Amino acid sequence: MKIRFGVVVFPGSNCDHDAYYSVKQLLGNDAEFLWHKEHSLKNSDVIILPGGFSYGDYLRSGAIAKLSPLMNEVTNFAEKGGIVIGICNGFQILTESGLLPGVLLKNDSLKFACKDVFIKVTNKNSIFTKSLIKDYLKIPIAHGEGNYFADEATLTSLKANNQIVFKYCNQDGEVNSLYNPNGSIDNIAGIVNKTGNVLGMMPHPERVCNPILGNTDGVGIFKSIMNSFK
Repeated sequence: MKIRFGVVVFPGSNCDHDAYYSVKQLLGNDAEFLWHKEHSLKNSDVIILPGGFSYGDYLRSGAIAKLSPLMNEVTNFAEKGGIVIGICNGFQILTESGLLPGVLLKNDSLKFACKDVFIKVTNKNSIFTKSLIKDYLKIPIAHGEGNYFADEATLTSLKANNQIVFKYCNQDGEVNSLYNPNGSIDNIAGIVNKTGNVLGMMPHPERVCNPILGNTDGVGIFKSIMNSFK
């Protein structure tokens, strides 16, 4: 069964083609680019908010992107149960839009982080992880503002509702602040909303889908989404 993915494109997006290529060329789905000024999701089954630097990250990452016309459609889509995945800058846009709780701050190092990291799957029953075989994944990051923060009440709620999906870990799956690349609270690398249909994550699964790269750990996340339609 083919799924129709809509990949939103903002001025400054730079991982839109990676996402498009992964879901269409590598995984055999339908996919379409959705320009930020449009007012239609073009019958998309799944929306991807890709990585990059939307609107140059002016004000705050994602702060201007949330005001784009298409984000009204994405918000309505999500609130009706539509599946949305925000990757890196997409995660930032989701928090700015109120579709996910918390905020993404500057990395505690105050430096841009670009490297492979390991993330532990802490919720294996979500739409985005059900088809994952591994307990932890090797996925690259590339961000300057990936430091996830939420107040104590929000963090307690995330834990109680099993909304924390990924945490930074080492190559053996051990979650420890030593392996946290950005200072993110509780080593959080990805969360879902309370209804479980919206995922935000800082690592880039679309960059590890092609076997020619020697790592396909990102495939399982997209296959989990695809299998949720079966």
